[in-house]
Amino acid sequence: MLNQASQQLATSSESPRLDAELLLAYTLDKPRGYLYANPELNLSTQQINNFLKLLNRRLTQEPIAYILGYKEFYSIDLRVNKNVLIPRPETELLVELVLAKLESQAKIKLADLGTGSGAIALAIAYKRPNWQIFATDKSTKALAVAKNNARRLSIQNIKFLQGNWCHALPFRNLNAIVSNPPYICKHDSHLQKITKFEPTLALAAGEAGLQHIKTIIKQAKKFLITKGLLILEHGFDQGNKVRQLMDDQKYTNIETHQDLAGYERVTIGYWNPF
Repeated sequence: MLNQASQQLATSSESPRLDAELLLAYTLDKPRGYLYANPELNLSTQQINNFLKLLNRRLTQEPIAYILGYKEFYSIDLRVNKNVLIPRPETELLVELVLAKLESQAKIKLADLGTGSGAIALAIAYKRPNWQIFATDKSTKALAVAKNNARRLSIQNIKFLQGNWCHALPFRNLNAIVSNPPYICKHDSHLQKITKFEPTLALAAGEAGLQHIKTIIKQAKKFLITKGLLILEHGFDQGNKVRQLMDDQKYTNIETHQDLAGYERVTIGYWNPF
């Protein structure tokens, strides 16, 4: 079954064998290691039918995370559905920078704008239980997913707020604001393929992909303390533009960090009005 499924997936997936194993393990309600320990296992007719249904969904290029209903991010298990963007591995860089740039023992107040599944906020809150985290999202359906993830993970130092970017925040004087906003140009050739399953509102951002980034940069300085930190994820080719946008709004010590693939991915600026 695994060999046949892998062959079928070879033209529609970059990881056909892994996908086949994940789907079969999910069908059997077992970890992937179970498949290696029991290679001669005979599947029941019901198990075969259930597996083939999942396989057919993957053959349409539906993301494996939506089929399984979960995605691992920064070593935590997140439930996901079609109301939220699937967390990407490159976004873990943003979490790592937040943890590195801010004092671990300080009573930090931090906002995650456009939280989606809650991936960034939950990863930070899990690592820093003494911090106070505010997670905002325009979508009530996305917030429902994020709140459910927080309950499952028993993370209690997050307050979820419905609203658009900084307008949802209850007060100012935050130590840091972080966001992975939509940043794909609406004319990008890859957008239609991605948004076949994932929510368009979580991906597309105007003509140049900078619409929401501009808004956040302007709004954030009104909610940050002096020398407060703004950390934004953006497209691999948007580093120069994001740095310029931050500079235009009088942020200082602006720096862009590369992901593991060497692409410019996250830009940091400090709000210092003096």
